[in-house]
Amino acid sequence: MILPGQQEPTGCDTFVALGAATASGQTIFAKNSDRPPEEAQPLELHERTTYPAGGVLKTHFVDLPQVATTHRNVGSRPYWCWGYEIGFNEHQVVIGNEALQSKLRPPGPTLIGMDLVRLGLERGATAAEAVDAMTGIVSAHGQGNFQHPGGQLTYDNSFIVADPKNAYVVETAGREWAVRKVKTQTGISNVLSIATDWDAVSPGAEAAARKLGWDGAGRLSFADAFTEADRFSGSGFMRRTRSCAVLDRHEGNTDAASMMALLSDHANGDADRSGFVTDIDPGRGICMHAEGGAGLSNTAASLVAELCDDGSRLPIYWTSMYSPCLGIFLPTFIEGDLPRALSFGDVGQSDYSVWWLFRRLVRAVLKAPERRVADVRSEWAPLQAAMVKTAYSVARDGRVMLEQGRPEDAKTMLTEYMVENLYSVVLVAATLLESYAGDRVPLASRPMTEIFLN
Repeated sequence: MILPGQQEPTGCDTFVALGAATASGQTIFAKNSDRPPEEAQPLELHERTTYPAGGVLKTHFVDLPQVATTHRNVGSRPYWCWGYEIGFNEHQVVIGNEALQSKLRPPGPTLIGMDLVRLGLERGATAAEAVDAMTGIVSAHGQGNFQHPGGQLTYDNSFIVADPKNAYVVETAGREWAVRKVKTQTGISNVLSIATDWDAVSPGAEAAARKLGWDGAGRLSFADAFTEADRFSGSGFMRRTRSCAVLDRHEGNTDAASMMALLSDHANGDADRSGFVTDIDPGRGICMHAEGGAGLSNTAASLVAELCDDGSRLPIYWTSMYSPCLGIFLPTFIEGDLPRALSFGDVGQSDYSVWWLFRRLVRAVLKAPERRVADVRSEWAPLQAAMVKTAYSVARDGRVMLEQGRPEDAKTMLTEYMVENLYSVVLVAATLLESYAGDRVPLASRPMTEIFLN
């Protein structure tokens, strides 16, 4: 959903490679959240919580019955809404959504896709459990493109829901839905992609398709029955073509670095077999930039999730704020506490928000891209390499501490590691911003324990 006066999002891309398709043998998930360029998207953690019987959950528009227990989860949340664009929980379930347009129009306010991302994370201890929770809620309460009296633009949604062993694509149209289990790897974008290859479909999907003109012959093509526009053209189709081609080319060798490169890629479907394109081309590619014209979205947040199903280490969630091609991915651990500065961000610019710091830095870089793009990337490269080098040993040490029954020691170690990394990144970003724009960054001048620790 978009606030009044804002343009509908024209982006978001999500992909997953199961262990059979990755170099490590572990599942890797990735997503870019593309949103209006001034819409802050802080990262926040919600603890595992137990609720009394009969409780009510208030999402953005709809009240739902609350469950007995919600899982600890971390999500990237547009500042105005309850739900998440991307997130992960304590059980290594990770979810991201995409905007779709179907032919169905709910009669009034319903759930929005970001609500469903958070609901899946709160209620699913496995990807399958999350899918069941999400599809059950869609059937009972609806979601989709409705006319809201406040003027907000809304849409249907698709999702990738993954855990260390399995992944699913879920696509919706009003109260109807289809689910396809991922075999090895896949990507989704702003187009319906589940045709006749679904593994499960909502009870009312076939009847709803008949009302829209399906003749009932053969197996229902969910995408063909419900898509509002040509699903084989446009930006979403081209970006999905690109992501799937890259995943195919890297099959068996996909790793966190290649997923980060794909999230930072500026090619479109015309270049689906090329190497990664690093030259910024606003309005094109998986990494989106709003500078290309009015109404364009900008990548607001990114996630690469390296899951683990063999107990050798903790999962590593690489998180990035604003344009990933000009930023850095921070190793994040749900077993620790998030640095506070990651969770700041509202309607207006904040001096103590990491999200707004990166928004300001990217704007400054793109005022003189011929010099500053290479400059900022060269600053991030050694920091990123250092984090990659240390993150896996930290993940292994954290797992050992948990197995030894030392959760508080693990929490302290992981929290301090995340804080130290973020503080180093903020100092570099602040120095660059001051040199480019003369802007002072109060966040960089405060004691690390005052702003970054909980």
